[in-house]
Amino acid sequence: MSVSHREVSAAMSAKVLERFPAGSPRGSWPAEEYAARRRAEGEPATVVMDLKSDAFLVVVQLGEED
Repeated sequence: MSVSHREVSAAMSAKVLERFPAGSPRGSWPAEEYAARRRAEGEPATVVMDLKSDAFLVVVQLGEED
């Protein structure tokens, strides 16, 4: 499974859909699988790493209208 993570800047406005502990034995896979299900439903979900909380976050970027 290919995993791509982006650093979230403080200026990024995003809604967190779900959190997954980075210490999980499967690493980011649960987050990637959850994001894939959201994308299949039409929601543009992305997985990012939150270093402060040591968790993978599944987020959707908020537009100007949100």
